[in-house]
Order: sequence, then C-alpha cells, then structure tokens
Amino acid sequence: MNKSMNQKLRIQRGAGFWSRLQLLVVTLMLAGCMTVGPDYQPVELVAPEAWHTELQGGLTAGPINPTTLARWWDVLQDPQLSKLEERAVKGNLELKEAQARVHEARAMRGISHAELFPTLNAGAAMSKSRSSESGGTGNELDQYAAGFDAGWEVDIFGGVRRSVEAAQANLEATQENLNGVLVSLLAEVALNYAEVRTYQARLQTTEANIEALRESYDINLSRHQAGLISELSVQESIRILESARATIPTLEAGLDATKNRLAVLLGESPGTLHEELAERMPVPELPTTLVVGIPAETLRHRPDIRQAERDLAAQTARIGVATADLYPKFHLFGTLGIESISAGDLFQSSSRVWGVGPSANWRIFDGGAIRQNIQVHNARQEQALVNYEATLLRAQEEVENALVSYAKEQLKREAIGRASNAAERAELLAKDRYQAGLVNYNNVLDAQRALLLLQDQRVQSNGAVTANLVRLYKAFGGGWE
Repeated sequence: MNKSMNQKLRIQRGAGFWSRLQLLVVTLMLAGCMTVGPDYQPVELVAPEAWHTELQGGLTAGPINPTTLARWWDVLQDPQLSKLEERAVKGNLELKEAQARVHEARAMRGISHAELFPTLNAGAAMSKSRSSESGGTGNELDQYAAGFDAGWEVDIFGGVRRSVEAAQANLEATQENLNGVLVSLLAEVALNYAEVRTYQARLQTTEANIEALRESYDINLSRHQAGLISELSVQESIRILESARATIPTLEAGLDATKNRLAVLLGESPGTLHEELAERMPVPELPTTLVVGIPAETLRHRPDIRQAERDLAAQTARIGVATADLYPKFHLFGTLGIESISAGDLFQSSSRVWGVGPSANWRIFDGGAIRQNIQVHNARQEQALVNYEATLLRAQEEVENALVSYAKEQLKREAIGRASNAAERAELLAKDRYQAGLVNYNNVLDAQRALLLLQDQRVQSNGAVTANLVRLYKAFGGGWE
C-alpha cells in the first residue's frame, strides 16, 4: 500500500512540475510580444516642388520614364557604348566588392535571426580514472555519457527582434550602396568613353589644321625663294606649324590614358581596348529633349538617399537592442542523455538522465554602463538623421549643378561655333589679302592662331555637353533597377 502511494505521489509531483513549466513557457511567449526601444518612423523627404534652375537647352519638366532612367545611355544611340556598359556591369571589380558586402550583410542578418530559435547540442564522452590508494580505494572507474543539451533565450523585451530589425535595415542599406556603386560605374564608363571620342576629334581637327599650316608654309617658302617675301614670314610659318604639331603627343597621351582607365573600369587590363577603340568615331549625339523629373520623385530614386534612410532605420533599431539590456534575461534549458560506469549498461533504462528548467539573470548594478550605451546609440541615431538630411541637400545641389551645367554648356558651344565659323572666314580673307599684297603675314598668323584655338574649343565643348548629360543622369540616380 505504501509503495502504491509513493508511486502516486511521484506521478502527481511530475504532473505538477510539467504543468508549471508549461504555464511558464506560455507566459514567457506571451510576454515576448513586448519590444523595448523606439519604433522607427520613416523620415519625410522634403524637396522643392520644382527645380530652381531654369529649364533650357532641351530640358523639360515631367516624370521620367523608369525604363529610360534605368538604361539612360541608350538615349545616346551608340552601340559600342552600350556594349561597354554591359561589360562593365559583368567585370568591374569595385562592383564585385560591393556585391560581396551585400552577401556579408545577408549572412549577418541570418546570424541575428538565428538567435530567435533554440540551440541544440549533442555530445558524448568517455573517461577512465583511478583514485589514490592513500586517500581512497585505489579503484579504477570508467565513465560513459552521451546526450543532448538544449537552450533558448526567451526574447521577452525584444532585444533579439531589434537586432534582427537592425540587421535587415543594414542589409537594405548595403544593397543601396551596391546600387550607388553601379550608378557611379555606368556614369564613369560613359564619361571616359565620351572623353575618348573627344580626344579623337581633337586629334582629327589638329591634324587637319597641321595639313593646312604645312600648305601655308610651302607657299611661303616658294614665295621666299622667288624673292617675293622675307625669311621672317617663312620662320613664322614654321613656328605656328611646329606649335600645332607639339600638341599631338599630349593629345595622344591623354587618349591612351583614357582608354586604359576605361579598360580598368571594365575589369580588364590596361591596353585591351586600344585596338577596339582605334577607329575614330564622333562624340555621341544628344537627344533633342530631356525630361528632368519631379524633385521629390527624382531624389527618392537616388541610392545614396535611400542608403542614408536605411542607415537611420538600422541605428534606431540598435537603440532597442541596447535598451533591452536594462531588463532581465530569461532562458529555458533542458538536457537528455545517458550515463553509466559500464559500456554494456549505457543503453539501459536505468542509465537515463534528464533535466529541465528555467533560469533568469539580471544585471542590477554596472555603474551606469548600460544607460550610457543607450545614450551612445541615441547619439548615433542623431548622427544618422543629420547624415540623411545632409545627403538630401548634397543630392539637390548635385542635380541643380548638373542641370545648369548641361544647359549653359550648350549655350557656350553655340557661341564657340559662331566664333569658329567667323574665324574660318577671317583666315580665308587674311590669306587672300596677304597673297594680294595688301597685308603682311602677321594678319594671317593671328587668324590661324584664333582658328586653331576656337576649333579645339569647339570640339572640347561638344564633348563637355555629352559629359554633362552623363553627369545629369548620374545626379538623377539612373542606371539601376
């Protein structure tokens, strides 16, 4: 009878223990809905209703086509440029590095997310020991053990959930950084390509002028040999001819350097594009009109602003992680295994061992370190907010400057074009009057120097307009989807 009563008491105690444990687990899970720290409230993007810069030079207001913005280089209608852009996306090393940072951030988010779940460990051990004959029995003892250990930190106050939130926002910020690298890369490829074509156009113009100057020199030499003019005019012809020739090495060096830079942007060795870009082609033509978009919509599309906003969200979540340290931490643990001093008895029911229970720990005093850590993260949140606002202002500045540069360079190109046309006419007139003996050769020299300078400026301005179009699309945040 006593034996039966003892069995009932053990059953009742076991049932009572499991009931209390289940109640504790349910209570902790319900309490897990609490999350300390501030909830992130997305910041409002403050932008003007319209751009301050006067829209001219083909610029028009209106929404930008997303497809056009994603592949803005297609508006230049240059197949070779499009191929180079595609190769850059596949081969650029800085882009690959940014992609690796995204992979890292994604793995870090996975680590944070894993902390929401229990841990389970398996282990086994065998030991052999002997006690001292002087202080014990002197017997040898074998010990065998195997089992599982489980543990779980119950996220009552949301510290782990805040860390997951921060890791997710950090991943999104890293992805925006990747987009920013892509935007800069595509713009740099187009800028260097336009510079290659500009150098080639300058070389072509300079070589044409050198040929014209050589013809003038031949005429002057013949006239001098015939005794019609003095040697001074011949020497002046040589001076201006050789001055023009002296610019060729500088232009060729600049062309080679730009090709090398373009190759590196593609992730290729310097020199690999020299043959491919050997044929001289004109600078890509501009579209007749260009839609500039609405400020708020344009700025919202920029990766740097999107990254700054995600950085702010991540830092806000980290305040919650730090705040959770103010509160106690609760754990559930359990063990299940077998132990025996004989290998043959290891799997007998009498060798089973187990344990289960909750635990709690609470840092009661630390000299204010936790609260100071919260202040650290609050200050970092303020910095992130200021950085977001500063990024927004810099973005507006970049767009405004790109708009005005694009429009004003076109006006400059038009003026240089008119001046160059006038210089060509002036040179012809000076040559005719010189050959007629009405003016001396200095008039021809002045006209030729002015023409050389203006023609070179005309080519450079033509390339600058295309480069400013590229910078404008970069300011819009174009080049990523």
